[in-house]
Amino acid sequence: MISDRIFGLVVTLVALAYIASATQIQTSFLSDPVGSKTFPILIGAVAALCGVIVMLRPDPDPQWPGLRRLGAIAFALVVLVAYAYALKPMGFLIPTAIAAGLLAYQISPRPVPAALTGLGLSLGLFVIFKYALGLGLVAFPKGWLG
Repeated sequence: MISDRIFGLVVTLVALAYIASATQIQTSFLSDPVGSKTFPILIGAVAALCGVIVMLRPDPDPQWPGLRRLGAIAFALVVLVAYAYALKPMGFLIPTAIAAGLLAYQISPRPVPAALTGLGLSLGLFVIFKYALGLGLVAFPKGWLG
């Protein structure tokens, strides 16, 4: 319960700081009713309300994962951050196949199915995003295809 109360307090304080910074936004005389100043204040008010509710009605104390599980979560976080940085220079297919394969291996530690999952997700998502949704994805690094 104490962790929820601390989290609620942090959310409330951050939301109040967000509201305070939103009040400093300069608006012109031609702005709409929910403009550049009002909308952030509304978002901050909702966040502050949620933080207060979490403080007043906390959940029972959670069961925190062990060190091994926390290490797996940290590894997944590192993989996803590296994936985000690798997308632009390496294109979509290679980083997606590597990241999906590593995360699939983490779920079920069998190398061949994990590699096939990574390749399948990479190709399948590329087809969906590029051709079905019309996104401007680059498949490989620009120098590879001429």
